[in-house]
Amino acid sequence: VSTFGSCFAQHIGRALQANGYNWFDAEPAPSLIEPEILRRFNYGIFSARTGNIYTTTLLLQWVEWALGIKEPPQDSWQKDNRFYDPFRPHIEPNGFVSHEEMLVSRQATLEAFRRTLVESSLFVFTLGLTECWRNTEQNYEYAVCPGTVAGEFDKDKHTFVNLDVKSVSQALIKSIRLIREVNPKIRFLLTVSPVPLTATASGKHVLLATMLSKSVLRSAANEVALKRRYVDYFPSFEIIN
Repeated sequence: VSTFGSCFAQHIGRALQANGYNWFDAEPAPSLIEPEILRRFNYGIFSARTGNIYTTTLLLQWVEWALGIKEPPQDSWQKDNRFYDPFRPHIEPNGFVSHEEMLVSRQATLEAFRRTLVESSLFVFTLGLTECWRNTEQNYEYAVCPGTVAGEFDKDKHTFVNLDVKSVSQALIKSIRLIREVNPKIRFLLTVSPVPLTATASGKHVLLATMLSKSVLRSAANEVALKRRYVDYFPSFEIIN
């Protein structure tokens, strides 16, 4: 069982392990390091060190990169002479020592992520957000807004997008289709993160932005799960609420 998605997905992974399920750790941590240090460096949180995959469009981006359908960009962000991965900005708490080290680490994660797609029996994905930031010049999505963790914000090429139900479901359907092309027997379990937004770029009150985001994600998950026998939904959002 592989787990990915928003931060809430890590709780599902831990619960699976605690209850004797075979949770897939495709990018295991180096040995002889204290557990709290490993967690700071994002080992054992998801089935590979992707960091949070908040949106279904970001999931699709990872799937296409891992399967060689598209080439990942060579971009990096800088802060205090350290290098950060725009698609995994929190992976190394203090950044990488060089751009090259960052790319090598990202490639290792892409290979591990591909293993989860090809070898898993069940792929659990927690939908977390509808709000995202895109590079309109090169048409890819960031994990967070540029200039927050590191890097610089450029209003001419960095654009805010708030996904609707159709966009969320289309990206999710395409991701599932691509994964099943390399692993026809895999099944999917969708959840919606109950964690509310702490900030929004929508211009609305954060309470309204949270309710809109969760409603869109819940509707999209329902639409996808209803029409596919190999997709199911687990009500984590409803239980926590």
